[in-house]
Amino acid sequence: METILQFFNEYLLLIYLLLFTIILGFEVISKVPTVLHTPLMSGANAISGVVIIGAIILIRRAEPDDYLTLSLGVIGIVLGMINVVGGFAVTDRMLEMFKKKKTSK
Repeated sequence: METILQFFNEYLLLIYLLLFTIILGFEVISKVPTVLHTPLMSGANAISGVVIIGAIILIRRAEPDDYLTLSLGVIGIVLGMINVVGGFAVTDRMLEMFKKKKTSK
């Protein structure tokens, strides 16, 4: 219990920052109109790319016996890749709607 309290005391500012960004992100995302959802998703792909790079750096700097850090890095890479691949698929599908249809002769 003492180590948990020590952790919270050491990282209190970062914990507040994390909570603030979660609340702010939820408020911003909930106000986005449906029309802007897909263009903003392309921006989310870029953010997920940054998450993937951060997770790779996390794994590279982790000690071989630090299973928590290694697990969090792997989870970050997997979830980031799912978001990037899904985002590109949806964006590609959206762009297909704007292409002119070929008329057959």
